[in-house]
Amino acid sequence: MTEPLQPREVRDVEELRTLAHPMRQRILQRLREAGPATSTTLARDLGENSGIMSYHLRLLGEHDFVREVAGRGQGRERWWEVSPEPVWIPREGLSVEAQAEVSGPQPPRWASDLEGFERFRAARKDMGEWGRGTWVSGRTTLTLTREEAARLIADQRELIGRYQRGAGDAPAHTQTVVFRFLVYPESSPDDDTAREHPGR
Repeated sequence: MTEPLQPREVRDVEELRTLAHPMRQRILQRLREAGPATSTTLARDLGENSGIMSYHLRLLGEHDFVREVAGRGQGRERWWEVSPEPVWIPREGLSVEAQAEVSGPQPPRWASDLEGFERFRAARKDMGEWGRGTWVSGRTTLTLTREEAARLIADQRELIGRYQRGAGDAPAHTQTVVFRFLVYPESSPDDDTAREHPGR
C-alpha cells in the first residue's frame, strides 16, 4: 500500500482567494468527479467559453491546485487534473485578510451531494457488491471539550488521508466514493440572546 498523501495546509491569501471563486470550485469538483479534462471539455460541461476556462485553470495551476496530465494532449491541447495532495484550510492562526477569504466561499454543495446520494440509492440494486455495505447515513451528537472537538477534526482528517491516493496509483476495480462530513458546535439560547442584544 502506498504512503498516505499528507494534507497541504493553505494559509496564503492569494491561494485562498483563488480557491474561493465559485467557478473554480465548480472546475475542481468536475475534475474530482469525472477525471482529467481540457478547457474545451470543461467549458462544455460547465456552460462557459473555453477562454474563461483556460484563465481559471491557469490560476489554479499557478497555485498547484491542478496540474497538467503528463504525456496527454496534442499540439496546444492541455489536459488538467486535480493535484493529488488533499487541501486543508485551518480555521485558526490566519491573518485578517485570510480570514475574510475563508468566510467568503459559497457553502459546500450539499444539494449536489444529496442528489448524488439519491441517484446512488435508486441505482444500488444494479451495482452488485458496490451497492451493499459501502454507504452510510447517520447523525450523531457528542458532548466534547473544545480540545476534544479539535482532536476529532484532526483525527478525521488523518483517517481520510490514509485512503487518498493519486489517480495513477489507483488499483483495478476502484470506484469514486464521496465522503462528506460536517462538524460544528451547537449554539445555545444564550448565544442567540447575546447576538440580538449586544452589550447585555
